[in-house]
Amino acid sequence: MEDIKILVVDDEARMRKLVKDFLSIKGYIVLEAEDGEEALKVFDTNKDIKLILLDVMMPKMDGFEVLEAIRQYSKVPVMMLTARSEERDELEGYKLGVDEYITKPFSPKILVARVEAVLRRTVGEPEEKLVAGAIEVDKVARSVYIDKKPVDLSFKEYELLTYFIENKGIALSREKILSSVWNYDYFGDARTIDTHVKKLRAKMGERGDYIKTVWGMGYKFEITP
Repeated sequence: MEDIKILVVDDEARMRKLVKDFLSIKGYIVLEAEDGEEALKVFDTNKDIKLILLDVMMPKMDGFEVLEAIRQYSKVPVMMLTARSEERDELEGYKLGVDEYITKPFSPKILVARVEAVLRRTVGEPEEKLVAGAIEVDKVARSVYIDKKPVDLSFKEYELLTYFIENKGIALSREKILSSVWNYDYFGDARTIDTHVKKLRAKMGERGDYIKTVWGMGYKFEITP
């Protein structure tokens, strides 16, 4: 994706440089801000920014305050970088409208993969068909074929499978799946994810092993030989 602007907000210069270096290699235009107040100023003068990587712990304004301010007038995708992985922090972020969470320390390659996944969903050309291994999803007809045979899925099972395929190779927490597939207003028990995954795997037959369990976290869609 060319000429896409990404704003990196972190009070650590070393962290900003690390993220900028890896994203720049991919051709992204990276802007920087060292605190929350500067982030709002940069975003206000660069409304064509397509993604914000936002640290949580910062002086002047923390990441949650910045996110809340941005959500007053923009739906730009926001990925939060946090050194803490406490559930209440994640839930607070999802409530405010965060799109993705990444806990420090993180692999730069995983960061880039998640950035690209978010951008595919938000600024990429919509794909009419998704193909992953033996699975083919027709997004126009909302139909699913596995090994060239039609599979009857419920609405949520279809949404869940599509979400997994669009984020293949990325470990997804149950909270993240809830916020993305059931939307931010859903406050149900995260175990509902396990129930739907179990039913989805059963309908996928032997291809159900594409959905890997990430113990203590959630799931990852991955096709292995």
